Amino acid sequence: MSLKLPDRARIAAWAAGIALLAVNGEALAGETAITCSNPASGASWQITIDYDRSMVDSNPAQVSDTKISWHDAKDGGNYTLDRKSGDLTVIVASSTGGYFIYDRCRLGNSG
Repeated sequence: MSLKLPDRARIAAWAAGIALLAVNGEALAGETAITCSNPASGASWQITIDYDRSMVDSNPAQVSDTKISWHDAKDGGNYTLDRKSGDLTVIVASSTGGYFIYDRCRLGNSG
């Protein structure tokens, strides 16, 4: 049986998705709470990443081996978490051009 190109592409995409779930030899699954902070103000908070559903704090997220990105409709922020460094970049658009915020997250075993 020979596989047609679309079948091979689906299998490759599935395999790539499985590979992205592995970090340090362990599959990421379930929910993980991590603490983030603003280095300028010292304020800190937790975010919850649900790897099974690709969600962050109940917002749909794009999860890759290098970053997690999501949009929070409540505050209008577009968030990108670097899974290696823990850098969290927030981009908020506005009629005056918007702004960036650079925060930091302690990833522990989750990144």
